[in-house]
Amino acid sequence: MPKITLENLIRIDYEYVTQRIIDFIRSYVRDAGASGAVIGLSGGVDSSVTAYLLVKALGRDNVIGLILPYKTTPPEDIRDAKYVAETLGIKYYYIDIGRIRNAFAESIPGFDESDKIAVGNLLPRIRMTLLYYFANRFNKVVAGTGDKSELLIGYFTKYGDGGVDILPIGDLYKTQVRYLGKYLGLPDNIAFKPSSPRLWEGQTAEGELGVKYEDVDVILHALVDYRMSVEQAAEATGKPIELVQAVWRRVLNTEHKRKPPIVPRVSMRTLGIDWRMPVNKTGVSELME
Repeated sequence: MPKITLENLIRIDYEYVTQRIIDFIRSYVRDAGASGAVIGLSGGVDSSVTAYLLVKALGRDNVIGLILPYKTTPPEDIRDAKYVAETLGIKYYYIDIGRIRNAFAESIPGFDESDKIAVGNLLPRIRMTLLYYFANRFNKVVAGTGDKSELLIGYFTKYGDGGVDILPIGDLYKTQVRYLGKYLGLPDNIAFKPSSPRLWEGQTAEGELGVKYEDVDVILHALVDYRMSVEQAAEATGKPIELVQAVWRRVLNTEHKRKPPIVPRVSMRTLGIDWRMPVNKTGVSELME
């Protein structure tokens, strides 16, 4: 049984990864008939790396950044988001979403400020709406910034930061994204900044999860990429089996976030069950042959 270590996980060909993602972005945007991409810039490593990749793929004139802070956003995140936009030379818009969020609070009957999850998740859903406004306005696609770690453990808001067209770094674990950021030239204060969606005061990803991403990543690598059992993953990574079980439980319990809405079958062919769009999309005539 192979030993799964963080050192091995981050030892990937970052030149190949960069080119592969660049080709993917160019192909998707071209096939979509779009003129570029819109991205939300949080000042964190994921959005910063994704922005660098978008500019490499599409050119700075074809990328729009949105900086969308709320009062829970630390000043250093705003500073870092502006640094990325200005370093890359992309057009960006700064929109404080406080007034929009407060309009929801004033408009929703029985709005409960104490419900941290329901209230907090309004923020990424407001941001998603703004990203799609600009995407529609300027014929762009919305580039998401979720990484493989976040996607697998469901650490994103459904129809919030999960509501996007493409996920350029979605097959890279968080720690791999950090080192890709270094490869692309991000400063350490962004590449290795503690991750947080900043949905409430003092929130950090690792504090909420109760485990470091370095541990999450090697466990996921064993469970997902090597298809190990929980027991095998604990042995291969040297992590406590209780921790491995907790991570795997998050993967299982958040599967609904990674799937499109479920359709009940009542007809001959049902979307998402036994019908898929033909690969070459040549039309109905081919289907009827």
